[in-house]
Amino acid sequence: MPLIELHASPRLSRRMGGTNSADVVDLPAQGHAQRPGGLGATVPRLLYRLLVFAFLTRLLTLGLYPLTDNTEARYAEIARKMIETGQWLVPQIDYGVPFWGKPPLSMWLTAISYELFGVNAFAARLPSLLLGLAVCFLAYRLGAQYKGREYGLRASLVVATSLLMLVSAGGVMTDPAMLLGTTLSMVGYWLALTTSSRRWGYLFFVGLAIGLLAKGPVATVLTLLPIGAWAVLTGRVAESGRRLPWVRGTVLLGVLVVPWYWAAEMQSPGFLRYFIVGEHLQRFLTPGWKGDLYGVGHAYPRGTIWLYALLGTLPWSPWLVWQLFRRGAVQPLAPLRGGDGWTLYLICWMLAPAVFFTFSRNILPTYFLPGLIGFGLLVAQVWQAQAASAAARRTGWLALVTPSLAVVLLAAWAQSGFQSQQDIVAAYRQDSAKDGALVYFRQRPHSAEFYSRGKAARVDDADAMRAYLARLPNSYVATEVNALDLLPPDLRAQLDEVAVSRTGKYVLLRHLGGEPRFPAAEAVRNVPGDTNARHPAGPHRLRTSRE
Repeated sequence: MPLIELHASPRLSRRMGGTNSADVVDLPAQGHAQRPGGLGATVPRLLYRLLVFAFLTRLLTLGLYPLTDNTEARYAEIARKMIETGQWLVPQIDYGVPFWGKPPLSMWLTAISYELFGVNAFAARLPSLLLGLAVCFLAYRLGAQYKGREYGLRASLVVATSLLMLVSAGGVMTDPAMLLGTTLSMVGYWLALTTSSRRWGYLFFVGLAIGLLAKGPVATVLTLLPIGAWAVLTGRVAESGRRLPWVRGTVLLGVLVVPWYWAAEMQSPGFLRYFIVGEHLQRFLTPGWKGDLYGVGHAYPRGTIWLYALLGTLPWSPWLVWQLFRRGAVQPLAPLRGGDGWTLYLICWMLAPAVFFTFSRNILPTYFLPGLIGFGLLVAQVWQAQAASAAARRTGWLALVTPSLAVVLLAAWAQSGFQSQQDIVAAYRQDSAKDGALVYFRQRPHSAEFYSRGKAARVDDADAMRAYLARLPNSYVATEVNALDLLPPDLRAQLDEVAVSRTGKYVLLRHLGGEPRFPAAEAVRNVPGDTNARHPAGPHRLRTSRE
């Protein structure tokens, strides 16, 4: 069966030394063939429109649903506390309690967004969308530099419409900021080797700095692992040493990163030990790690990251597999040292996160995110080979799958209820007396803190709840429905049901210490939107702990 050939840009082949006969997968040189029927001018226009559609779909849905527990609401609330307390150096998981789980870059960006657009779900999610947009631009920039504008557009479209990117670009999390760092470093490294510009060599180190300030040393590992593997396999270790400014770049990296790490340890002793040893070693090596201060370890079967990679790259991963098998593609193991090594670079880039996390059982779907850009460029390489066929244009409509599906799933999710306390807090504000306080029994989700603007208190047992209500009658109690049986009958008799969350998991109760203002309300059905108002910290805080 004929091989599928991937041809390198002649300009880059000459710079890297020879032709690309040693690339892992080869595609026919159809990338620049003239389209039948004059499609050459219309294809880029279609790609642009699909990109705009994907972006607008995500932009317009950012504020349509509440911040969800645990990840989104946690980071959104940490950023809100930065605004309220003025403490920007060390993030706080609770008032006066440092958050050691992640560096602050993504939370800084969220706090800045709050300053510009108010404290709400849209502002909390906007930085992730803009970071995703920057990543898509870098995918376009690298692809366009290598094989022209259309190739760059295809790569950017594949990245933008993959399931994992669509979710991450609208979520409040640290991964999009890390992705920008790893992508900038991977792009910077390649362009430093293939162009005469020293700027890209320094941007490689800037990318490392972004990753270290967004997620920590794991970002550096996920950058150097594919680069190191590629340089060894292609025999370009020495060339990498010559073309990148390792000494000055390392100094630049230290200037950008070390001051924050040093200041964080000085202000919060113990941070470096927990963050380096706990978050970067024990989290990945210890199944169900019990030392996590901010959540629960997830023990999945080894190799689960490969399933996450397959699902996260939908709808393009099945298409890529089908194309490679349908066209009879093979992956020769040798020779690997000739040519410009472009395809091998993409494969190393794509597979690095999955290989690195293969034996880890404590993982999340977003751990594959750094490999998504290599995947997008590789898919675009195969797609570009079909450029002269009508099938290539039909392939572009795959880009409509995930944005359209996201709208459908969002509508269905709204009917079943979000994992958020927005509806409970909204019912409390609607029903509460002027001085009625809100207290959570046993567990206070992060979204309760965010939507109450830090006013929601928390107590852990029935005795503490009794004391709290004795001091603050007319308070409101929120709790999981299945925790009601833990309250003594006499205390439970003092509480009148006000609302039940749409999910049916949480209930809001009014303490009958005074005359109720309203009869018990029905289950919450209509949830008002976010408010931009800021609220001071609640004065009644019985407990301060890491959650």
